[in-house]
Amino acid sequence: MSPAERFARLPSLLVADSGLIRRGRWLNADCRIDIGAEPFYLTLREGALADLARGQHLLRSVAFSVSGTEETWQRHWQAVPAPGWHDLFALTKRGAASFDGDLRPLLQNLQYFKDLLALPRRLPEAN
Repeated sequence: MSPAERFARLPSLLVADSGLIRRGRWLNADCRIDIGAEPFYLTLREGALADLARGQHLLRSVAFSVSGTEETWQRHWQAVPAPGWHDLFALTKRGAASFDGDLRPLLQNLQYFKDLLALPRRLPEAN
C-alpha cells in the first residue's frame, strides 16, 4: 500500500480515536497535507474530519500545509519510527518535511496534529 493510500484511510482511523477528537474539540481548520506529489485537503470541525479531499483542487484555501516525500511519510508511519523520523519537527529539522502558511492553528493544536498525522502507524501495513 502506497503512503497516499495509507493516508486516505485517515477518516476511519480518526473516527476510532474518540480521545483525539475530544482533544481537538475547539479546533476548526482547513489544511493541506502533501504525501509526495499528492495533496490531501483536510477540513477539521470540532476535532472531527468533516471532509478529506484527495488530489489537486485549484484555488482551494487552506490555513497551512505540511509537505513531505513518500519516503518521509513511509518512515514516519513505521510502527516504531527511527530517531529523526518520529516527530513532525524532527522531519523538518532533517529537511524531509516542510510547513507553509499560517502556522497558528498548527502550533495552537500541536499535539493534536502530531497525533493526527501519526494515525497511519496503527494500520497493519505500517509494521
